Amino acid sequence: MSAFTSQERRTAIALSLVYTTRMMGLFLLLPVMSILGQDLDGATPLLLGLAVGIYGLCQALLQIPFGLLSDRFGRKPVILAGIAIFIVGSLIAATADSIVGIIVGRAIQGAAAISAVVMALAADLTRDSQRTKIMAVIGVSIGMSFIVSIIVGPLLMTRFSLAGIFYCIAGLGVFSAALILFAVPTPIRTQQDRNIAVVLRELPALFANRDLLRLDIGILLLHLLITASFICIPLRLLELGVFTDVHWSVYLKAACGSLLILIPLVGLAERKLTVKSVMMVSIAGLAVAEFALGLMNNQYWVIVASIVLFFGFLSVLEALLPSLVSRTAPAAARGSAMGIYSTSQFLGAFLGGVLGGWMIGEFALSTSLFVLGLLCLLWFPVIWRMQEPIKLKNQRMMLNADVAQEIMSSEGSARVTQQLLSVSGVKEVSLISSDGCAYLKVDKQELDEQELSAFSVQLDDASVAGH
Repeated sequence: MSAFTSQERRTAIALSLVYTTRMMGLFLLLPVMSILGQDLDGATPLLLGLAVGIYGLCQALLQIPFGLLSDRFGRKPVILAGIAIFIVGSLIAATADSIVGIIVGRAIQGAAAISAVVMALAADLTRDSQRTKIMAVIGVSIGMSFIVSIIVGPLLMTRFSLAGIFYCIAGLGVFSAALILFAVPTPIRTQQDRNIAVVLRELPALFANRDLLRLDIGILLLHLLITASFICIPLRLLELGVFTDVHWSVYLKAACGSLLILIPLVGLAERKLTVKSVMMVSIAGLAVAEFALGLMNNQYWVIVASIVLFFGFLSVLEALLPSLVSRTAPAAARGSAMGIYSTSQFLGAFLGGVLGGWMIGEFALSTSLFVLGLLCLLWFPVIWRMQEPIKLKNQRMMLNADVAQEIMSSEGSARVTQQLLSVSGVKEVSLISSDGCAYLKVDKQELDEQELSAFSVQLDDASVAGH
């Protein structure tokens, strides 16, 4: 397998940092808002939850529109405009002295829905052979941003006010804008890779796909649980005698301990192809963690152990769900399927913020966490009917001139499809005549690369070069 070029390496690092700073706009507030926001004018538990969740709602509504705008006006201008919106929202929240002002600022922050555009820019600047690798690097950065935020947020809380944290978030926005301007090349042309791009006409069929719908419901429920739990957990720690100046150490221990759950279970799911079983175990583990957080006593290590379970099993589900969407989506509709998935993820964060805020206003914290444990159990029927996914890889292939010309007619397209399906290891084929591309699902262990290469053209690095 070929390695990154210097441009691709620079792109991967810079865009991972941009993506990390964007996600920290959501995650940094999770462990601190329910504590620091209580002193704001007009603050109620429900409005504090809304302040956390409104970011996700705006992200959910605007992810796809921002992606379409970037197709027309270019990736970098749209990303920079989004970052500017994000900074404005951060500054509005930083200068607000009421919960309404915070909600307005958070909504504007969330309106900077550039995550999909960042992924598209990464695709524009990398070769087909390296695209999966760069997406994996960016995907790891998302998980890291969550862990870092959950630890750094409480540390900032002990040194700054809520306003200070928002100023820090604005500073991260400035840093990410500098990366886009000075570290990320400008692509010579925009590529329409169906593994990343959202195609509106594909959406109705994807919404009707029951297996994909189960996964979309799953990520919605997971982020609902994460957001609602982190509205409750900081207050629960205070209630149990764990002071704010050591919250960060609780989360750090839990994050380290969660690796003992994450690594073995993800490895088991991938090696033994028991993804469905591992998901069921992880959902049960989340439920146990929620029940334990609600019922535990004030013994410090019992608290840490419960949060270890929570971190560990949510990390397993976060790692498995995107891979399942990729495997389940039609070959040429992965980008559209991931667009729906991402929208569901942010919508779950919104619903979790509202639900968490409402519950802590109406019930005891122990009861609220117990309810979240019951909500985990409602996830079981959704996963129970899911088919065990086949481990296939998505592959985009530029067709050579003769084959690209042949698929311009329906007869030729049908003929090329059958020829590709006859190649050992090719399981699914979608041809896009306008792009001269074939989108395949392949079994890498069976794939006859030499036979498949007869249909393709090798792109050189200049096809994705930037300046």
